[in-house]
Amino acid sequence: MQPEAAFFSIHFGRDSYDNFHSLILCEKTMVPINLSGKVALIFGVGDNESFAWFIAKTLQAAGARIALAVHPRVHGIVESILTRDLDAESRKLPHGASGELKPELVLPCDARYDTMADVDEETKNDRRYKKFEFYAIKEVVEAVGKHFGGIDILIHSIAFSREISKRAIETSRSAYMEAIGISAYSLTSMVRAAEPFMEGRTGGASVVGLTYLGGSRVVPYYGGGMSTAKAALQIDCGQLAHNVGAKNIRVNLISAGPYASRAARSIRPDFDKSITYAAERSPLPRGIEPQEVADACLFLCSPLASAISGHTLFVDCGYNIMGV
Repeated sequence: MQPEAAFFSIHFGRDSYDNFHSLILCEKTMVPINLSGKVALIFGVGDNESFAWFIAKTLQAAGARIALAVHPRVHGIVESILTRDLDAESRKLPHGASGELKPELVLPCDARYDTMADVDEETKNDRRYKKFEFYAIKEVVEAVGKHFGGIDILIHSIAFSREISKRAIETSRSAYMEAIGISAYSLTSMVRAAEPFMEGRTGGASVVGLTYLGGSRVVPYYGGGMSTAKAALQIDCGQLAHNVGAKNIRVNLISAGPYASRAARSIRPDFDKSITYAAERSPLPRGIEPQEVADACLFLCSPLASAISGHTLFVDCGYNIMGV
């Protein structure tokens, strides 16, 4: 018997020793997720309610160093949320970790552009863009990769359709193609740019994107080319996983259940109805929490998921399995 255990047994009785022994066993068998020293580049934070925001906090809580790539039009808003007292509570790290979200870099990025050479004159002259030296995918990824000396984790949490509230049959060609370009092709662009910085990382590297059931099932309000974009994102995940797997880079997606983020509510004011509808029909009869999506992402980015690639992980209380 260990000296500490003997002390407990003699002074506090056998029950106390048994409890002490159980605690020791728990400590020995714990499987912590430690991302200390890992570099995580997260695309898509727009506010402090988004999945990307919770993912950033959770990865930092596990020890990762954080870089955010945000749309140029919300760059100032995100910087404000990261500093003002009003939002201090939302910056607290989860799972009892001390401190708050403090990314080392917050860079502008418009996912419409693969390189700065692709940027049109109208955008270049937009006052909200002119103050930035660069904001295309390639330049942003390279800036992060060079600053940290590599990238271990890349998060794609980007989706946009200007006609999302329209039915598929009403969607214009231009809006359809724009939705696919921003919401799906951008993942390919990001992985291509990040590949040199993710190759050869200790323990491998991980790419995780966010998708939705609307990419494989008909969701009536999910129009404007967005359902097609998510379908494209899902097959692209598999293609990219195959393309970069030999370099020990994994590519996966999380299909999250309906969640009333600011973006979702702006598209559909009665979005809570979608949450209630899914919750009433799910094996786990409730809505999801954004922290649950962030925790699933943490798993996929960790060594515990070292053999998982090209996979879509549903975090939706089981709703996806239901036929009615």
